[in-house]
Amino acid sequence: MTDLASLIVPGLAYGLTLGRGGSQGLPGKNVRPLGGHPLIAWSVAAGRLAQGVARVLCSTDDDAIAQAARIAGADVPFLRPAAFATSAATDLDVFTHAVEWLAQAEGRLPEFFVQLRPTQPFREAGWIDEALARMKADPAITCIRTIAPAPHTPYKMWLADDAQRLSPLLTLPGVAEPFNMPRQSLPTVYWHTGQLDVIRTRTLLQGSMTGEHIEGLTVPIESAADIDTLLDFQITELRFAEQMPAALIDWLAQQTPRTFL
Repeated sequence: MTDLASLIVPGLAYGLTLGRGGSQGLPGKNVRPLGGHPLIAWSVAAGRLAQGVARVLCSTDDDAIAQAARIAGADVPFLRPAAFATSAATDLDVFTHAVEWLAQAEGRLPEFFVQLRPTQPFREAGWIDEALARMKADPAITCIRTIAPAPHTPYKMWLADDAQRLSPLLTLPGVAEPFNMPRQSLPTVYWHTGQLDVIRTRTLLQGSMTGEHIEGLTVPIESAADIDTLLDFQITELRFAEQMPAALIDWLAQQTPRTFL
């Protein structure tokens, strides 16, 4: 079998957005209209607007999601096999399938993949270019992920047994009871917002979505969203005008008809 690493084209970056048709929390969420366009279209738009991204791919098992992604400007050269379209399938499973398909069908691979999750629609295209520039400048970095200061400190979170006996989730060296300390005196903890991950293909080939040298790209906490339920979606709709970058709105206005109002 061909050494897949030998197919990597230095400097080449592809966006990859994942859309499974069988969402249980909010059925049809990836094509549910947000701002007049299917939810997945906003992730495609961010990738297409990033100067460092050569193409945006969509991996899906669903014809409606595939069509929505194509209209927004993504390539959908394959449908994801059913084995990788279950709730148990991991991101690594799906990325590995995409890598193997590209290697076999096209004979080349990008150096970087940019994961663009549809359920986190608020992102600036410039963040993608910033992350790619950092990874190109430092070959030791295996992954960059968007992060924001966690809205709730995990030092005040608990584990509970069957009898509701509590034990702290985290300890803090030198502090006997961090859960009783003022929040301002505790270390700043960052939340992985999921708006984008940039991953080296070599890292994926080694069986990891991150590798060992992970760095953060800090983004405003106000831009973070995580759509899994109808309530999540409704909150995102209320925040749309304030948080969706104008450049993405303009891109989709040019690419797609507003037929999803």
